[in-house]
Amino acid sequence: MSKIDKNKQMKRESLLETAFRLFTSKGIQKTSISDIVEDAGVAKGTFYLYFKDKYDIRNKLIAHKSGEVFKRADLALQATDITELEERVIFLIDNIINQLVENKTLLGFISKNLSWGMFKNVLIGAGEDSEVDFYDIYHSMFGDEGRFENPEVMVFMMIELVGATCYSAILYSEPVGIDELKPYIFRTIRGIMAMHRITGQTETDSDI
Repeated sequence: MSKIDKNKQMKRESLLETAFRLFTSKGIQKTSISDIVEDAGVAKGTFYLYFKDKYDIRNKLIAHKSGEVFKRADLALQATDITELEERVIFLIDNIINQLVENKTLLGFISKNLSWGMFKNVLIGAGEDSEVDFYDIYHSMFGDEGRFENPEVMVFMMIELVGATCYSAILYSEPVGIDELKPYIFRTIRGIMAMHRITGQTETDSDI
């Protein structure tokens, strides 16, 4: 990467991090583009080199932050010797939940703003955040279309389940704390995968 490219990347990352701090402290509605560029120490014209408006930077920020979470979870998974698909999925989910427990600000931001449409755009490589590896993680696990009836629907259901249940459990211990809830989440995840598995397919039919 050239010095110019590095400088551009640093400015973009500075804008993203500044926007995240302001969005999570003031709220998106009360944060203006002027607030973001002033705190980031860049000209307003620089902002428009990378983002259309504050909602565009919000969407790219969601992709950026979510990608970081998934990437850390995937790296942790690669350091294990887990080979069974269900156990790999459970490990990823457990790691992601633990990251959100440690960063409740991030949990609040992602839960309030992440939509399936945004996730799908990043998943299929339509997002501009090339460092986000959603697709690689997804494809390495569910790329074999013959194993599950509709892998995308299955992943959607798992994301919705984890996002909806973990938010209240982590922040408010409702209906129970997250440690008590985890076994129920994992049991349900296994059930979702079993329901979507095509009859006759087993873990040994094809390697991950």
